[in-house]
Amino acid sequence: MEEKNRAREQLKTWIRESNAIVFFGGAGVSTESNIPDFRSEDGLYRQQYAYPPEVILSHTFYRQHPEEFFRFYRNKMVYPDAQPNSAHMALAALERQGKLRSVITQNIDGLHQKAGSRRVLELHGSILRNYCEECKKEYGLSHMMETDGIPRCSCGGIIKPDVVLYEESLNQDILRQAVMDVSEADLLIVGGTSLSVYPAAGLIDYYRGSRLVLINRDATPRDREADLLIRDRIGEVLASCVDEEL
Repeated sequence: MEEKNRAREQLKTWIRESNAIVFFGGAGVSTESNIPDFRSEDGLYRQQYAYPPEVILSHTFYRQHPEEFFRFYRNKMVYPDAQPNSAHMALAALERQGKLRSVITQNIDGLHQKAGSRRVLELHGSILRNYCEECKKEYGLSHMMETDGIPRCSCGGIIKPDVVLYEESLNQDILRQAVMDVSEADLLIVGGTSLSVYPAAGLIDYYRGSRLVLINRDATPRDREADLLIRDRIGEVLASCVDEEL
């Protein structure tokens, strides 16, 4: 416990001393909002389906079995009632204070924006944005949830969620912005991610500072590179380290 308290105090000091903080997070940020992650013991990839989730969430499967894709997508990827947790709220507070430059997220749930964060770089897209593949007409989440089977546009085209599937490339403009923000950060906080999904996990290679903080319940392949390693619930850590008003 004493070691955990020392780590939190160190992070709190670094936050106070920094003015260009970047946060890079993954599924673990949203588990405290009751959105399951992927790779933990109770995660999505440990559950049993007719097809592995990695297959269902691929571009090939989406093309070949769209009805099965959308059934899985609505049941397991969309949580419209989820609310921001203490991690989301702490990061939004840091941005209001002018200390946080950006949130870079692998999540597609939109909870950072719901908490009040404005500069959010969504590497894997968002469930809140959907578009017709034919005419490019845009649709909100409510339309996707109110329809059954394959969602169709008024023009007849399939409405695709604006999320990055396996076999699809990340948005290069967003990726470039993320690289720039990480390279210019004076404090990089990485949390709630296994750091095993590339190219997103490679972002920390662009950090040039000496204050790399990793917050994750489980070990990651990059733990040895951290200047500060905290194995704990990210919401509790950030809430304890962020002053609402400095």
